Amino acid sequence: MFQIFTILSPMEKKQKLYYSIGEVADMFDVNTSLIRFWEKEFSIIKPHKNSKGNRMFTTKDVDNFHLIYHLVKEKGMTLNGAQKTISEKKDEAEIRFEVVKRLKNIREKLENIKSKL
Repeated sequence: MFQIFTILSPMEKKQKLYYSIGEVADMFDVNTSLIRFWEKEFSIIKPHKNSKGNRMFTTKDVDNFHLIYHLVKEKGMTLNGAQKTISEKKDEAEIRFEVVKRLKNIREKLENIKSKL
């Protein structure tokens, strides 16, 4: 009999209503200044600000950062290229990114199983 188990990624383990800029930066292992920069460069990022003026990012914002990170850092696109892809082919880019994310998750699970054998 096979045992089915789930390995949650760090993003799936933590589901909150809002994330601080520091938490978002930690998720992607980048500086907060890069998060601020991407917020200015990409119109799909729209954080809420609390009474102190601190940025509070929603899960949707984090998902959008993940897409931007994938396009810029992992695929090596320029900012203009990533902006164009998001504005013209966002649905297609999200689908491709989701496939890549799932494949990475499967690979991680397989490597985990291999290490246990």
